Amino acid sequence: MGETPTAVVPGVAGEARGHGSMAPVLHRVADRRRETADVVTLTLVPLDAPQMAFRNGQFNMLTAFGVGEVAISISSAAAGGGPLEHTVRDVGAVSHALCEAQTGDVIGVRGPFGSGWEVPAAPVAAAGDVVVVAGGIGLAPLRGAVSDLAERHCAGDRRVFVAIGAREPSQLVFDEDLERWSRAGASVAVTVDVAASGWSGRVGLVTTLVADAGFDAAGAVALVCGPEIMMRFSARALVDAGVPPESIQVSLERNMQCGGAWCGHCQLGPFLLCRDGPVLPYAGTVERLLLERER
Repeated sequence: MGETPTAVVPGVAGEARGHGSMAPVLHRVADRRRETADVVTLTLVPLDAPQMAFRNGQFNMLTAFGVGEVAISISSAAAGGGPLEHTVRDVGAVSHALCEAQTGDVIGVRGPFGSGWEVPAAPVAAAGDVVVVAGGIGLAPLRGAVSDLAERHCAGDRRVFVAIGAREPSQLVFDEDLERWSRAGASVAVTVDVAASGWSGRVGLVTTLVADAGFDAAGAVALVCGPEIMMRFSARALVDAGVPPESIQVSLERNMQCGGAWCGHCQLGPFLLCRDGPVLPYAGTVERLLLERER
């Protein structure tokens, strides 16, 4: 997602809050956790506002004051009742400043924006399997949905399958969550493209996990997030396994700079992804658009 320079300072942001979603709400960094060498999870609490309500899969615009603003997916669980969390990869000036933020620092938060993951709200015992396929940092936008599903997992017959791929073991995130989801009854499988010394897990593409998962494809709902080429092949693998294309959802990213569908930077075909996405059904238009190179 694109990074936008800004000259907003904390005092001005607080005075401008009445202007709606264009005004960042001040949040304090309550905790920071390093996931990998270049990925940090920030725990944020509002200074003088209610805690944000959101849906799993949505994103916020985060402001590093004096540096800029960037779109970052929410990585905490909507139903968890805990503080807001964002998992940030250090890839540019704004994301670098956010990754360097320390406990007690203040950042701005606008949102939430966009669509979320849609999992049928039928009684758990009557619902089909849920298959989650994540590539690398793509697990962050899925983390809240998986956490909520894992919490409800033991209440009925719904099964949750989580397939995670990464380039190498050092790129894997949320180790504690993977263990917690497994303890709750979810089937969690991990693979890496390139093994490292001491790695005893699987090596290969994440699509191989889809083929071996053992879910009931006909009634399954699938949630997919990661690099676009990974989503394209993962969605194809799900369809080949028998999952109906209309039951697959993907999370698409483009250069999101405003969050309100005003600037047009995030347009992809007929969609403005900050408004219509990032979560969209795979079947139809998106299936064709995933073949389009990002410009």
